[in-house]
Amino acid sequence: MSGVAVRRTDRRGPLVVVGDSLLDCDIDGEATRLAPDAPVPVVDVTGERHRPGGAALAAWLAASGGREVVLVTAVGDGEASTELRRLLADRVVLAGLPLDGDLPVKTRVRTGGRPLVRIDRGGGVPGAPTDAVRKAIAAAGAVLVSDYGTGTADRLRTLLAAVADRVPVVWDPHPRGGPPVPGVRLATPNAAEARLFSAALAPGEPPGEDLPAHTRRAALLTRHWRAAGVAVTLGPLGALLSRGPDSPILLPAPYQAAGDTCGAGDCFAATVTAALADGGLPEEAVHRGVTAATDFVARGGVGDPALWEHEPAADRVPARRATSDAARLARSVRARGGTVVATGGCFDLLHPGHVALLESARRLGDCLIVCLNSDASVRRLKGPGRPINAAENRARVLAGLGCVDAVEVFDEDTPDRVLGRLRPHLWVKGGDYTAETLPERAVLRGWDGHAVVLPYLDGHSTTSLARRAATAHGGSP
Repeated sequence: MSGVAVRRTDRRGPLVVVGDSLLDCDIDGEATRLAPDAPVPVVDVTGERHRPGGAALAAWLAASGGREVVLVTAVGDGEASTELRRLLADRVVLAGLPLDGDLPVKTRVRTGGRPLVRIDRGGGVPGAPTDAVRKAIAAAGAVLVSDYGTGTADRLRTLLAAVADRVPVVWDPHPRGGPPVPGVRLATPNAAEARLFSAALAPGEPPGEDLPAHTRRAALLTRHWRAAGVAVTLGPLGALLSRGPDSPILLPAPYQAAGDTCGAGDCFAATVTAALADGGLPEEAVHRGVTAATDFVARGGVGDPALWEHEPAADRVPARRATSDAARLARSVRARGGTVVATGGCFDLLHPGHVALLESARRLGDCLIVCLNSDASVRRLKGPGRPINAAENRARVLAGLGCVDAVEVFDEDTPDRVLGRLRPHLWVKGGDYTAETLPERAVLRGWDGHAVVLPYLDGHSTTSLARRAATAHGGSP
């Protein structure tokens, strides 16, 4: 398991992804006419990209934060297997089972960012586990079983059952695969899969797609699979977490995301597993998974160019205390030809003037990133007694607004450094500034960014609100 540069090694062992991998291929093009010999569209190809698919995609996503990840999967010696090895190099450790055949290849032909047709070819039969596979599973700090129904998980059931009683195991099932081994921490079927599994276990169960029906199915699966919990993903509704018949929990999506949902389930499962590996409770893990999957879809899913940046792991620096990856979001929006809007401030006590400013700023472009002064920065700017709310709380409140796509906290007195990373097209400020007097105007010139000033609502400011609150309680501001 050497030769892979990672930023962090978990003392409890790496996150191990077990399952069926494939090679995904997206062919993008334009369709403006029909073929002369048949009523089918002619696609003029503009680009083609190979990427990891199935369990390999889940492993890629799990490793995106610099985590040590081992992928246990069946690979052969053909062109598709060779390409997958190349894509995973220097990011994911591969512990391979032999494969009789070659890796399945799933090709999507897309126009206007939407699939037109899918072509599947290839495939093979996984062989017996090797010593490297046995050692990888035994050394795991957490396991994600990404079952796509082609036999890898079935080959390893005994090994997975042995490890499920001592480390978190998350099982992402498939109707063509077997049930999770007893004792998994969480199973993560989507709504359609849960319906199929439940129908096979209890044919007399009443149909339905409302929350009571999802709750009944989740409780049924928890009992039959002998799982500690089942989280049924419900698309834009979020996920329903069940530990049996009592007290199911709905973890809603933070906002409505429109985009390519391909890979969202893998993102959810990978995030849940990482959260459990870090000691999170199941409800915390599912909440993180729902949020990550929603952001994943909003950024374009597997079509997000920033997702496939292949820089060395040691050079990947996450946004400091960001509510989402602001820099990645900005790159993705720019790659799609959209407009990145940013604004900044302390936002200590959020008031109607702030909300109006943020809503107006979001309407100017395709995403809004808030650059938030850290607690130390606010103290230097505002003096003792400020901020009233800690940066973590201020960021969470801002991120809860539907008009805010990401929040990034910065420690400096000015946002120049974070602006240099985000490179927004528009920098929005409110108050008494003019575009010519904004101090950030100079740094914006570096990438032809523009400053925009929007008015605050009269009668609202954090200082005046704090003063009135202190006076009402008999104190001083």
